[in-house]
Amino acid sequence: MVKKMEKKYIPLASFFSEASQNEVTLTYTVIENIVGQQLPNAAYLNNSWWKKTKPPATHFLAWVNSDYTVKDIELGRSVTFIKESEAIDMGLSSAKPKNILIIRPVDLDDARAIINLHQDIDAESDFMIFGKDERKMSVQLIRKRIGEWKKSKNSGMFVGILNGEFAGFVALISGPSSRTNHRASLVIGVRRAFYGHGVGTTLMNKADVWAQEVGITRLELTVIEKNERAITLYKKMGYTIEGTRPNSLLIDGEYVNEFYMGKNI
Repeated sequence: MVKKMEKKYIPLASFFSEASQNEVTLTYTVIENIVGQQLPNAAYLNNSWWKKTKPPATHFLAWVNSDYTVKDIELGRSVTFIKESEAIDMGLSSAKPKNILIIRPVDLDDARAIINLHQDIDAESDFMIFGKDERKMSVQLIRKRIGEWKKSKNSGMFVGILNGEFAGFVALISGPSSRTNHRASLVIGVRRAFYGHGVGTTLMNKADVWAQEVGITRLELTVIEKNERAITLYKKMGYTIEGTRPNSLLIDGEYVNEFYMGKNI
């Protein structure tokens, strides 16, 4: 059997490697959220695409390598996967579903989801640069920005997909000159519905690992002085307060301060 699957299905393989249920049903939307790309037309039109277990196709390795097989298909809607009999005999049929968080690089097909993510976070929080409905975005603009990130050596964006839903993001922006390429500004956001699930911590850990891989040695960010939840997270991740920006934002008619925070890695 071919051991190497297509790169785009690696996040789906990570999902199945974490799955604990005997039976898992995923909608097409959830699968595409995990993968970061639209499934091929064959996945929408033919049951055989899901049933394949032989090369040259390799997408099936995403679930087969974790001992799952396809049980049922509703074309264009959902797919049900089931553990092989050996795993069932080990008692996994009674295992409780657990939260599965996938962190992956943003992709072009994520543009609409990224817009929705930003809009939700802006609407839920008083601690973002933009307020509700203030951020002007289009699919074309976001796709262009994602394309630039994908080409960049030291700027990028990662999304957190929790149980198949977009939960948060972290972006690192480096440059614009050779003298500043060793540092990056970090921006992070998490939907309120996913607070308490480790999304922010996992995204920031990913940022640290990726930064070191591309040669970034310093990370910086700004945070509103009253955003105690975020400041606690940043301190836990090794950031220290390095200064204050007095009256840097005007929110609901009131001036608020921001902290400069940073760390060397």
